Amino acid sequence: MDGNSLSPNTERLEQLKRIFPEIFVEDKIDWEKLKITLGEDVNLANERYVLNWAEKSDAFRLMQKTTTKTLIPVLKESVNFDDTQNIFIEGDNLDVLKILQKSYFGKVKMIYIDPPYNTGNDSFIYADRFAETKTEYQKRVGDRDEEGYMTGEGVFRKNSRENGQYHSNWLSMMMPRLFLARNLLRDDGVIFVSIDDNEVHNLRLLMNEIFGEENFFSQIIVRTNSRGQTYKQIAKTHEYILVYTKNSETELYELEKDAKNSDLNLKDNISSFNIRELRNRNPKFGKHNRPFLFYPIYVNPNIIDKDGFSPVSLYKSEVYSKEVYPYNSEGKESCWRWGKPRTADNYNEDTLISNLVARKKADGNYNIYEKYRKTTYKPKSIWDDNSFLTETGTIELRKLDFNQEFDFPKPISLLKQIIALSTQDDDIILDFFAGSATTAHAVMQLNKEDGGNRRYILVQIAEPCDEKSEAFKAGYNTIADIAKERIRRAGRKIREQIEEENRKRKMQLEFNEGDNKPIDIDTGFKVFRLAESNFKQWRQPENYSAEALAKQLELFVDPVAEHATLQNMVYELILKSGKDLNVNIESCNGYHIIDGNELALILEKVDEQIITEVLSKQPKKVIALDRIFKGNDQLKTNTALQMKDAGVEFKTI
Repeated sequence: MDGNSLSPNTERLEQLKRIFPEIFVEDKIDWEKLKITLGEDVNLANERYVLNWAEKSDAFRLMQKTTTKTLIPVLKESVNFDDTQNIFIEGDNLDVLKILQKSYFGKVKMIYIDPPYNTGNDSFIYADRFAETKTEYQKRVGDRDEEGYMTGEGVFRKNSRENGQYHSNWLSMMMPRLFLARNLLRDDGVIFVSIDDNEVHNLRLLMNEIFGEENFFSQIIVRTNSRGQTYKQIAKTHEYILVYTKNSETELYELEKDAKNSDLNLKDNISSFNIRELRNRNPKFGKHNRPFLFYPIYVNPNIIDKDGFSPVSLYKSEVYSKEVYPYNSEGKESCWRWGKPRTADNYNEDTLISNLVARKKADGNYNIYEKYRKTTYKPKSIWDDNSFLTETGTIELRKLDFNQEFDFPKPISLLKQIIALSTQDDDIILDFFAGSATTAHAVMQLNKEDGGNRRYILVQIAEPCDEKSEAFKAGYNTIADIAKERIRRAGRKIREQIEEENRKRKMQLEFNEGDNKPIDIDTGFKVFRLAESNFKQWRQPENYSAEALAKQLELFVDPVAEHATLQNMVYELILKSGKDLNVNIESCNGYHIIDGNELALILEKVDEQIITEVLSKQPKKVIALDRIFKGNDQLKTNTALQMKDAGVEFKTI
């Protein structure tokens, strides 16, 4: 109840909606649809199959708008900053994705995101006032509090179902982020997006538009709730994961079978195996259209092993006397799945160890079977393992001494399966809706289990925790704070497990060199925070007087912002030069060498000796602050000439 009387228009609209539901779009009448529904001849301009929504063009402009922001390192919140390859970034993922474009373009193997589901109760950032100025925006959102945290008022806006642009707002939030994310994927990259019934239909169309319908890979159903939430007399127990590739030829890896899902329940002197009938069971195929797959296989009926199998041969003899053709259960001519050459490669008459065997049927005839020993499998499109339940994710957080800080955390097993399907070795994994940081935990855990060296980049905005929440009571100001602490605790636990395993290994006899090699994985992470540039940005004067312009120009006598630090400037220039955040940085006397000899930064001081030292490193490019020359035009000119003679690109800021 809102305290207002019922409007006659409201009742009429409800009546019209019951009669013509198809003419309503986000609770508004589409007049052209109404005319078409009533039989009028309407000429729809540019009629085509397309996903459209209110302010879609504005969302495109938002995506294309560049950012001057940067990422600054936060050493005190990091773990093993100098050696780790993992990255956690605190900030609005739209700005962060824009910043990462140059450094990580085409480098990410897999992206996983668990975005807001648009249930009507969740809040997220969406640009609902595209026309406002930055000053107006900062006033509206409250910018940041005294501790530097973004205030929630106006930033995280609840997108309720009563909103006139309920679906449009969500699409405007998702579209630019997915476009930018696609740029970061490798050519063989893949993206997984968790979603539920509220927006799965729109997300599928949106991703078709961004990734291409031909690159749709799968829509996986995940059982996330054992009891279910009642929804119109149906207990909803599932969510979805949409899977798209960047290239339609991309394939996923298979998963390793374990004790729970292994079907290799038979064993011979080679290994465990199971059997698969060699006859092609597809009724469309037979001798009539596959004559080269119709031939006899001969069985030795005098040898029967413990499992009831007899050896086979392609050649008839006194021993291999029973002739078997591929007939179906109705006695019609079928065919084998293999031709004679492949069949010949799969049996050995001398050792009787073969990948082809026969077993007698009740009617006295024989079936021919292939022994398969495959230790990997392709997952099905329905994932219903209990380890994928949301309550499992909650239990996992409790084991790290978290108490209901998250309502619906994703379980580690779910992310491990996604990561195992799509990555290997030292692949990069990106999650820009990091939430409780399950992705980071899963990466570390899987690396421990299979010896991989996968690296992650997580992005989470400093969304304020509700003051009534368990998280806030536990001392966490933001969701990002919880995520970082979860990674620290998970890393410590995994390191303790590794130390215990290494201790046990040392106690074992080393039968073979390398058997007891200590396990060592990366459980650290670098923390970066989204921040304003370390360099002053040109601001268009509000009035165009000579005095205003002169005042603006004075700011650029020294382009370095007042809040800038040396370390922050180094990382900003690294990013804007296209280097990634894990690039090697060598700090020298007055300058930095980046990525071997790719780049040199002279930001503190400069003299002839420093220039000589920098040139001795043979860098490809040198960037220097103009202010460090302190009006010494001769030194600056000589430096530029020396760089040119050495074939070095030289720029000053």
